[in-house]
Amino acid sequence: MIGYFSSGIARIPHLDVLLGDACGRITRFRPQAVTQVAGWGIKPSASRARRFAARRRLPYLSLEDGFLRSLGLGVNGGALHSLIVDTTGIYYDASRPSDLERLIAEAPFDAPELARATRGIAALRRHRLSKYNHAPDDPLPVTGRRRVLVVDQTRGDASVAFGGADEHTFLQMLQQAITDNPDAEVLVKIHPDVVAGKKQGYLLAAARQAGCTLLTEDLSPWAVLDAVEQVYVVSSQLGFDALLAGKRVSCFGIPFYAGWGLTRDYQHCPRRGVSRSLEQLFAAAYLRYCRYINPYTGQRCELEDTIELITEQRRLLNRLRGDWLAVGFSRWKRSFLSGFLGSAARLRFVGSSAVRLDEVNEQTRLLVWASALTPGLHDACRSAGLSLWRMEDGFVRSVGLGVDRVPPLSLVLDSRGIYYDATTASDLEVLLNETQFDQALLARAARLRQRLVELQLSKYNVGKPESYELPPGRRILLVPGQVESDASIARGSPEVKSNLVLLQQVREQHPDAFIIYKPHPDVVGGGRYGAVSRRASQGLFDLQLSDVSITDLLSRVDEVHTISSLTGFEALLRGVKVVTYGLPFYAGWGLTQDRIRCSRRCRRLTLDQLVAATLICYPVYVDPQTAEQIDVESAITLLAAQRTAGAGTGMGRRLYRLFRNLFLKR
Repeated sequence: MIGYFSSGIARIPHLDVLLGDACGRITRFRPQAVTQVAGWGIKPSASRARRFAARRRLPYLSLEDGFLRSLGLGVNGGALHSLIVDTTGIYYDASRPSDLERLIAEAPFDAPELARATRGIAALRRHRLSKYNHAPDDPLPVTGRRRVLVVDQTRGDASVAFGGADEHTFLQMLQQAITDNPDAEVLVKIHPDVVAGKKQGYLLAAARQAGCTLLTEDLSPWAVLDAVEQVYVVSSQLGFDALLAGKRVSCFGIPFYAGWGLTRDYQHCPRRGVSRSLEQLFAAAYLRYCRYINPYTGQRCELEDTIELITEQRRLLNRLRGDWLAVGFSRWKRSFLSGFLGSAARLRFVGSSAVRLDEVNEQTRLLVWASALTPGLHDACRSAGLSLWRMEDGFVRSVGLGVDRVPPLSLVLDSRGIYYDATTASDLEVLLNETQFDQALLARAARLRQRLVELQLSKYNVGKPESYELPPGRRILLVPGQVESDASIARGSPEVKSNLVLLQQVREQHPDAFIIYKPHPDVVGGGRYGAVSRRASQGLFDLQLSDVSITDLLSRVDEVHTISSLTGFEALLRGVKVVTYGLPFYAGWGLTQDRIRCSRRCRRLTLDQLVAATLICYPVYVDPQTAEQIDVESAITLLAAQRTAGAGTGMGRRLYRLFRNLFLKR
């Protein structure tokens, strides 16, 4: 049992997984059960835990945020992706050894691990990641002068005092940077809270007096490092980011990366002094010292997984950053919309009848539910030069139906059109036409496809295995029914408009096939139009299955014939032949047999290219617990867990369905 006193530690999700043992708060009723004691580093707030451990002669574990912590700031609730657990000291305390210092000094790394470190460094450079990753990555204005960077820190930062520094150290550093670079522009990075008066730093007044350029905005470290030749630090992690960026670094304190021959050091640590490569430091700090977890699934992971997840989160954060005006959204959809736009989006809601486009700033993006967009609003936005985005359910959505008000794990946001509207281009169509898919993305798509098939996941994940007999020796064709009032038929199928007409054409072309008809779940649930009468469909199909799992059914059929159903895409994932009678997003790329064609789709794709664009690049996925954007792999894990837990049509949803069918217009 690992015990702790801190309420902050108690709030860390999945703490037992990160620590690798059972853990809990120490109380006077069960102190004897504790075999180790954990506290937050060596800060004053952890003094009670350290005293308790010393008194009972128990091992003390110093906990700290990892070096690749999260998308957003921890103080703002950003989910923790990595944690440090040090049994000797803590990395920022240079007055005594730590586990990290020992790892660097011993450097017990073989060639494969150093190669992995090389790849990790390259990945952080490529994706421009640091400890926190929420800040804009906007380049600094070009001045034509050579620049150097001096990094201030906030007073009270434990790494300053335990790094052998004080206020004089910072002033010495600033003066040295000015002396070393008489012709350069000296940039001084000041924490935004210091400028706002919320915290105190060390260099604000001195930098102003010396005529230095103050950087007070919350910017990505990589944006600043791009603009400078060398960096001066006391103990900030920004110094290690600078090493990763290939910059010269001068250290006036003793951070963990000083004393190993990679930096110009103004203080000496007698325990160090051996030369180590950047790869060895990285392997020690990022591969051995830090522990990583997916904070949404609760599963331990590796550095590479954390890099992929935070990279995806930041891509979405930056894509959707800015002002949004959501028009005509129901109260239910408003409840989950902000999470999909992300923490950098500023969102306002307005009713359809209350929107005044003449009062909307041209930088604001308007957002509508795709099927609710009226021609009048579309034309008015175009005339006013406003950006209009459409939103719709994603392709791997939930356990349960949207019509039953089951919240989605995925949505798509489209700046051009929407994926089911073949009358105009969409962001997905552009992705499919223009993306240069690299091998890493295609390998990820292949793993994703395999996992979806293995887990038997689909869009809604409703239905159950049913016992039904299929005739041996006959071709088995599946015709998935659709909601006939859906815009996907109105805008994606110029000829076949109803389930009945589709069945008639399939039977006419395949008179000897065994045809299975599966009505759409929304139609079966009574929420939408599209039912086929028994009399009109006599002889058009051989078997109707309503509540069977679509993934179970796809494993037993030879072909899928559809207007534009997502079932066709799910069939492609499983290697089933697909014939389309409309223009779904997956048609026209050489993967399906198409009755009609789209002249805009002029590229032949592989299945993994289709999957990469459709499931990785296009949608937005959100964790239902934290409302934070996540990657598709995390969403699939959560979806599988929800299905296992039995999420779906509970009593509340059945009562809502009854009310909807009786009183609401379908």
